[in-house]
Amino acid sequence: MLYRPKEDGQGLVEYALILVLVAMVVILILALLGPTIGNTFSNIITLI
Repeated sequence: MLYRPKEDGQGLVEYALILVLVAMVVILILALLGPTIGNTFSNIITLI
């Protein structure tokens, strides 16, 4: 093994990319469903 590439930070970068992707999906879902969820909670509160 004369040449061994350094891959120490590769796993960290991959985890960071996965975390960013998951965060973007969650933000998109909340942006699409946020008003519907808010209206549902408002309707429940007015019924009480």
